[in-house]
Amino acid sequence: MDQEKTVIISDVILQRKGARKAADIPEAVIQLLQRGELQTVNLTEWLAIDHLKLLRHVLCTLELHKESDEMLSGLERLNQKKIMSMIPAIARKWLSLLDHVPEKENTRIFHALADHRSDSMRCWAAYMIGLDERLMVMQKLTGIRPFAADSHFGVREMAWMAVRESISNELLQALDILREWVCDEHSNIRRFAVESLRPQGVWAKHLSVLKEQPQLALSLLEEVKSDPVNYVQDSVGNWLNDAGKTNPNWVRRICDAWLEASDTKETKRIVARATEKIKEAGALS
Repeated sequence: MDQEKTVIISDVILQRKGARKAADIPEAVIQLLQRGELQTVNLTEWLAIDHLKLLRHVLCTLELHKESDEMLSGLERLNQKKIMSMIPAIARKWLSLLDHVPEKENTRIFHALADHRSDSMRCWAAYMIGLDERLMVMQKLTGIRPFAADSHFGVREMAWMAVRESISNELLQALDILREWVCDEHSNIRRFAVESLRPQGVWAKHLSVLKEQPQLALSLLEEVKSDPVNYVQDSVGNWLNDAGKTNPNWVRRICDAWLEASDTKETKRIVARATEKIKEAGALS
């Protein structure tokens, strides 16, 4: 543990832009990533992580040697390339472990993961919250908030995906909670509120109620129809784009109303993104 605290990472590595292909990631960077001593800087690095290697290392550094066999059991059979299966599977293993340790040890382990410099470990922690069946959606959203605000793109994506099932199961309560989030000063929190409610989304379960009744989320979307941050604008545009696949006329009406009420470049950008597929479909029909 002491040796890990004294690791010095060069500025060249810290300020790297990241390789475009996994094969081009420097060996020194890969080793640091697999030991949890560095966080990824782009999607290529994020997808290149061997989560089993990282898990073995973490179990050792957290002095969980006795628990290693049980934690690793079954994970070897998963396809390492299917990261969206691996991260939840590891989170479930951690949850199972925490169920069998004293409260103090439980807290120590969770915070070691949640506060770690490794974005991959923070992704595990986010999914631990999302998969904890003892928690209601309000508790899960409270717990997931630091991950929703995280500085790393991967952690933020895992945050909303981790609670997607709970949002689907308790949609009306989630909508009430997230109405406050779209007014938050932190743009990552505003973006989470929108992205987590996308009717169809990416790599996630569809929210069938919002596909059929997108108006249920309109009061949230209204708050960010002219958001100053592109990251949030893109999410709002994508939300409406999703809705347009099942309710194109509703999306057209909302976009027309927004342009009339908010003649800003931000709203125009959102509307352009929201109606892109609708216009394509109209041109083809």
